Amino acid sequence: MKAVGIILAGGNSDRLGDLCKERAVAAVPVGGSYRAIDFALSNMTNSGINKVAVITQYNLRSLQDHLSASKWWDFGSKKGGLFILSPFIGPNDDNWYRGTADSIYQNITYLKKSNEPYVVITSGDAIYKMDFNDIISFHEEKGADITIAYKDLAGTSKQPRRYGIMQMDEDGKVIDFEEKPENPKATTASMGIYVIKRNLLIDLLEKTIPQGKYDLVKDIIKPGRNVLKVYGFEYKPYWVTLNSTKAYYDANMKFLNKDIRNLLLKEPYIYTKPKDDPPVKYNATANVKNSLISGGTIIDGTIENSVVFRKVVVQQEAVVENSIILESTVVGKGCTIKYAILDKEVVISDGKSVIGTPDEPAVVAKGSVI
Repeated sequence: MKAVGIILAGGNSDRLGDLCKERAVAAVPVGGSYRAIDFALSNMTNSGINKVAVITQYNLRSLQDHLSASKWWDFGSKKGGLFILSPFIGPNDDNWYRGTADSIYQNITYLKKSNEPYVVITSGDAIYKMDFNDIISFHEEKGADITIAYKDLAGTSKQPRRYGIMQMDEDGKVIDFEEKPENPKATTASMGIYVIKRNLLIDLLEKTIPQGKYDLVKDIIKPGRNVLKVYGFEYKPYWVTLNSTKAYYDANMKFLNKDIRNLLLKEPYIYTKPKDDPPVKYNATANVKNSLISGGTIIDGTIENSVVFRKVVVQQEAVVENSIILESTVVGKGCTIKYAILDKEVVISDGKSVIGTPDEPAVVAKGSVI
């Protein structure tokens, strides 16, 4: 094993609105059966990285419940493990994480007690499949100190100003890094995936944090590009980060695309905590087209082009189109749901409608009754 893993899953996001009022972004449900963090965890284990720390902070309960057993991602070996790291709040230390670098620094013992030469750092809010051995090999070939995975957004609908934008020379060395620039000079967006030598990371953290600088990108990587060998590694397959409600909606809808679904869900697999639900029950009046339906769901109505999570009830004459329905939600008789995201345990009363648009899907908060 060449590397240990760190998944930064501590943030909350106002950009996802009601979807993240009671859960971290990394814990949002995706694709009918998964949580967002499952992709980072599975990429780690499928790359042979079996010692992984998940650094959390806000709205921990949902995420901690999901990560309650490491065996689902095969982190139970004697030399590895899954470590859930949260801020220590005590009589002599009352600091929440003040930034991404600080979150790692407060758990620096994890790095010091490891023996692997490299650290792979990634976020827990992106949907993709990557073999981290490819970026580690690139890192070694270049003799890099830090390597950053990037995605070229040219020709896509993604807006570069929503991302950290890198500029590189012909050899791939990073010569400029702008964090969410208003007028980006390039389309090469950082994916928030970094490879760095473990001892170098410890040294940089111990020098930077005491200066009151707490951000991994702004305070370590950006200034470091002038004195360290910082390289960009291009990643070409599918990747999306959940940085807005629209991005969350689109990411789920992509699972209905056969090519995207096969890319993400064929071997090596994306693993998750399984649920012991009965099969879906399609009653006589059920009509389902081009949709993903999870276990425990009972359908009497019509569902088209939608992603439906577990234990949902769609009653007679209800129509659900182009929507995402999360766990244990009930859609009453004669309801119309279009371009909507219904969070967990929502009840839509008989005859009611929830209608959004492709650009602004309607969101109904967890536990709401309409």
